[in-house]
Amino acid sequence: MKVVAFNGSPRPEGNTALLLRTVLEVLSGRGIETELVQVGGQQVWGCRACMACRKAHNRRCSNDRDGLNGWLEKMFSADGVLLGSPTYFSDLTPELKALIDRAGYVSRANGDLLRRKVGAAVVAVRRAGAVHAFDSINHFFTISQMIIPGSSYWNIGVGRDEGEVHDDAEGMDTMRTLGENMAWLLAKLQG
Repeated sequence: MKVVAFNGSPRPEGNTALLLRTVLEVLSGRGIETELVQVGGQQVWGCRACMACRKAHNRRCSNDRDGLNGWLEKMFSADGVLLGSPTYFSDLTPELKALIDRAGYVSRANGDLLRRKVGAAVVAVRRAGAVHAFDSINHFFTISQMIIPGSSYWNIGVGRDEGEVHDDAEGMDTMRTLGENMAWLLAKLQG
């Protein structure tokens, strides 16, 4: 089994990355292969609504000007997907939104490639707005027919400065519980 995490923060070592790594450590400890992909801070184009993916049926976006097609292949070949973002004006980063939009189109155009994969959102926040960002990611999972594991609270960690989320004991516990529940769900689905 494999879980791939996508960090939508432009800070590769920031709070979002710390939260994602916490979940990945639990998964890795359960024998699940993990990978963290840096999306934030990369040049990622939004969907052009060209519909070429519907015609080609090749599991790719027609726009090859960025790293998205490589990320799509990682996402489509994984058993589980984590999408992480800091909260930007009550929503996710533009890079993560571009990944979501293009992955959604390509997945649906190719027979729902994300159906029945496990997906979980992870959000870092300074103060407020995280629930909307969390919902935005979960909307992608539900329209993609993915299965979302729960945790002991919403998958949110509070902190502003780099590493500060580590001091959010409840947020860190939520991430560890998410990792445990995701590992359990993946094992059940492997049956």
